[in-house]
Amino acid sequence: MNPTISIAVILTVLQVTHCQRIKELSACLLGQNLRVDCRYENKTSNFLNYDFSMFKENRKRVIQSNLNVAETGLKLRSNITLSKDMVCLQLFDFTTADEGIYICELKITNDYTGNQIRNITVIKDKLEKCAGISLLIQNTSWVLLLLLSLPLLQAVDFVSL
Repeated sequence: MNPTISIAVILTVLQVTHCQRIKELSACLLGQNLRVDCRYENKTSNFLNYDFSMFKENRKRVIQSNLNVAETGLKLRSNITLSKDMVCLQLFDFTTADEGIYICELKITNDYTGNQIRNITVIKDKLEKCAGISLLIQNTSWVLLLLLSLPLLQAVDFVSL
């Protein structure tokens, strides 16, 4: 086989096998709600499959998923937000009864790395409050953020209009 073709095949296989991986799984309290952020690296535009579940008392309970059937009670109390590099789960009215190991499982269509899985232990008294600035950055366009900061920049004579 031609060495150039061999190298091209190897590089293609290596690129395909490392299309996506979970970079970070974090949890915080947003008022009375639990927020679990599953940040991932994605190098494709293929469809993302997700599964958020909780493991408690030797039992897996699916909260939100497009891979498996979620438990009705948990599904009604939760919401999923998808972005380019993050899947965010919100569990409303979080109580100590909801404590356990939370699992994020991701699978991208035609990705040969298999399912990516991360888990985090969630205990209500040990959770930090979600940072307001990170929520603003994740859910607000940069243009709007810049417009909102103009009065502050004018106040310190950084920008004059």
